[in-house]
Amino acid sequence: MDRLILFRHGKAEPESASGEDFDRRLAPRGVAESAETGAQLADLGFLPDVVLVSTAARTRETWAAAEAHFPKARARFEDELYHADSGCVRREAERAGAQAGTVMVVGHNPGLQELTVRLLTEGAAPPSLIARASRQFPTAAAAVFLFDAAGRPAFDGLFFPDRA
Repeated sequence: MDRLILFRHGKAEPESASGEDFDRRLAPRGVAESAETGAQLADLGFLPDVVLVSTAARTRETWAAAEAHFPKARARFEDELYHADSGCVRREAERAGAQAGTVMVVGHNPGLQELTVRLLTEGAAPPSLIARASRQFPTAAAAVFLFDAAGRPAFDGLFFPDRA
């Protein structure tokens, strides 16, 4: 894996019709912000080869809102990513990255935020950036990392939706 994109799902409705967290769908703002983040990443050339998507409704809908910007990406829906911790997210990304240059994970907090902070720390990012990512990783946010031949991460971008 040369690059990893961590993409948190868009803003979800507070409750689902079933009452299950897994079934919560995106709010209209979540659909718009997910599409916006996808467009921004694509415009900057952050194009995944493979996308690992949690099977929850809100992550599937996040990918549906963004996928038009990534026409060559192959999506895989992974049960393990539903509320996965940072270690699980990293393992799944590395496994997929054995056969792909750029991997995107569409998932949930706290796992994505924790992995973002961990990779920033490993990559010796500035303390102010680590502090910012520690404070917040809002819905529809994305973090991008490059990896060298030894697997060491380097910060390549942090994107928050524009909430003017």
